[in-house]
Amino acid sequence: MFLETLRSYRGRAYLLHDYVLMPEHFHIIITPVGSLEKAVQFLKGGFSFRAKKDLNSSMEVWQRGFSDHRIRDAEDYLRHVEYIRRNPLGRRLVENAAEYPYCSEFYGSEKDEIPQWLKPIPV
Repeated sequence: MFLETLRSYRGRAYLLHDYVLMPEHFHIIITPVGSLEKAVQFLKGGFSFRAKKDLNSSMEVWQRGFSDHRIRDAEDYLRHVEYIRRNPLGRRLVENAAEYPYCSEFYGSEKDEIPQWLKPIPV
């Protein structure tokens, strides 16, 4: 349900570059279409609405706020992508990130290209 929500706002609220959904948290690299706060509001609010409706639950789903990091350059981007891909390996959920179905490395997962300004300049 979370991945469906994540994908449903792709292209409308943000570009989705990399992600991993873990049992109790998630990591995403996005480029917001508007503000970052609005993009996260779409994702968290959209999932909460759907979870409450589909699961008939009134439980709070999210903690308040979120942690963010502005990607500074191509090296920083690659460091964060690698961190995301290592999450399921570190928990021993899989031996290869491409085997984890809740990760952007999983076969068939759709994601947006690396932002143009982070691509290496051809020499």
